[in-house]
Amino acid sequence: MRGDSSKVTPKPSIIVTPVDETLVQKALFCAKKHGYEMRIRSGGHDYEGLSYTADVPFVMLDFTNMRSVDVDVANRTAWVQPGAVLGELYYSISQKTDTLYFPAGVCPTVGVGGYMGGGGYGNLLRKYSTAADNVVDVRFMDVNGNILDRKSMGKDLFWAIRGGGASSFGIVLAWKLRLVPVPEKVTVFVLNKTLEQGATKIFHKYQYVAPTIDRNLHIRTQVFAEYIGNTTKKTIRIMFEGIYQGTRDTLLPLLDQKFPELGVRREICEEIRSIQSTVVFWGLPSSTPIEILTNRSAIAKLNNKSKSDYVRTPIPIRGLRKIWRKLMQNDGSALLMINPFGGRMADYSESAIPYPHRAGVLLQILKTVNFNGQTSDTTPTSLKRIMWLRSLDELLTPYVSKNPREAYSNYNDLDLGVGSSNYEEASLWGERYWKRDNFRKLIRIKAKVDPDNFFRRPQSIPVF
Repeated sequence: MRGDSSKVTPKPSIIVTPVDETLVQKALFCAKKHGYEMRIRSGGHDYEGLSYTADVPFVMLDFTNMRSVDVDVANRTAWVQPGAVLGELYYSISQKTDTLYFPAGVCPTVGVGGYMGGGGYGNLLRKYSTAADNVVDVRFMDVNGNILDRKSMGKDLFWAIRGGGASSFGIVLAWKLRLVPVPEKVTVFVLNKTLEQGATKIFHKYQYVAPTIDRNLHIRTQVFAEYIGNTTKKTIRIMFEGIYQGTRDTLLPLLDQKFPELGVRREICEEIRSIQSTVVFWGLPSSTPIEILTNRSAIAKLNNKSKSDYVRTPIPIRGLRKIWRKLMQNDGSALLMINPFGGRMADYSESAIPYPHRAGVLLQILKTVNFNGQTSDTTPTSLKRIMWLRSLDELLTPYVSKNPREAYSNYNDLDLGVGSSNYEEASLWGERYWKRDNFRKLIRIKAKVDPDNFFRRPQSIPVF
């Protein structure tokens, strides 16, 4: 491995695409010997691009060629290499069984390697909690090139890498996942409501119902502004996307009892395989061949800036109206994606793994502005959209979690801060991602396993 370690560039000096663990070890030793930092890329979905950019000379370890998925139906487990994406994981499971799945997200191009390291959530979180809660073993390379598993690494490091950002501590070579039971068919529905159709009152009740209803039901919402017909007047559209682990005959009486205002009708409910539900939640028809989940280039890549929040108290009607007005001031590039928590998520303590957003959380909000049509995030239009997003973030302050204002580490946001020379600096972002006690524990573990802080990048676990 050769390169110019004096050249500062946001692009990697060297890209290594290992095909086995021996080559990973060689890349690690070579980077250390020649004074390069290392960035680890599995799917390339890092929200701030930190897995493939840096302002110092670096080696990018790209796991594109290490993407095997080995499903063991009898033991309800799967070994998955870090370069596999979620779509490949789901597809591999579906080729063996329709009654097991894995509780992770619905974006099929997200890489497994980094995703598990930040916690990970999806449509099964209310029944089976986070993805990281369902990691049962790992193959992991430490800073000295040793390959460890759950037993040999010890309970502290195994705790840290499941939600604390695995790349702060070393290199994940494979995750062993617990597969969870699902019915042969699940029921999905998609229903849209506008302000003129009573969307505000329906969403207000949604905040009470969605986190407390039967754990088999998950109702995600997407909120955005749009023009009314061909007029210049705007409205808010809320898309309610439901998935129920059961039949429509069981779902409909449940909704009639708990959430009749939503108005879900039999004709919009579709019974499909779990693998097809992932296609639907990605915005495609259920008839789309499931093979699309394995095609990394078939799904458009979106450039955006995002922020996250957690809601612990229902947002009042007046607050919702303020948010709607703010969305209607946007140029059409903004989206709120909202997932209910509760259920199994509340059964785990905040310290079970580093991911702390548990009991008491009603909703998680992802706020996004896209840069579609822009050449970069520094064009005047892109910068205007970023400033708008920051002002939305400020508007939401009274309505979201406090002390700390919680954020999701997989939706990393450099606006929170990047300082790490002392705890006071690092706590500005670290306590928002992991809360105080977990963050302090992560720092202690980091000091033991990577005392020279080789595995570092902005907002990685620091060493003091």
